[in-house]
Amino acid sequence: MKSVLKIMPAACLAFALALGAAPAIAQQQAAPQAPTPGAIAAAKEILKLKNASAMYANAVPAIVDKVKTTLIGQNLNYQKDLNELAPVVAKQLAGREQEIGDGMVGVYAGEFTEQELKDLVTFYKSPLGQKLITNEPKAVNLSVQVMNAWAQNFSEVVAGVFRAEMKKRGKDI
Repeated sequence: MKSVLKIMPAACLAFALALGAAPAIAQQQAAPQAPTPGAIAAAKEILKLKNASAMYANAVPAIVDKVKTTLIGQNLNYQKDLNELAPVVAKQLAGREQEIGDGMVGVYAGEFTEQELKDLVTFYKSPLGQKLITNEPKAVNLSVQVMNAWAQNFSEVVAGVFRAEMKKRGKDI
């Protein structure tokens, strides 16, 4: 998914450059501005184009079930009641998953300028953007499979090196 390791060198460089900047420049920097209505609208459109709501569509029932299971584990005598209440609670709280979408809009609108968001909307509406939207989940899934296969194979290499080094010490493992 997102590689923090790729971001860290750039972040460290940016931090080092910031430390070297004149104090007057640091004082002139204003607090981050609130996203514009246009940026918010574009962020919403991007998330709609990417069908981001599918990621959290079942969040409420899933969390209700998880909490119910935890409560049952702590209150075995109330299992029947908690099982009966779960659908009622889920119905009562239905729609709250949209709070996740609103938060995601805020993230996008805070991380990109209004113009960048508009450019992204244009891109995602293009044939290549549509292809990315369609194929990215499969590409990410396959990438995870490649990473897992590599990790499994590399673990065997590492274990072999440990065994060889231990054998040099006269200890078979």
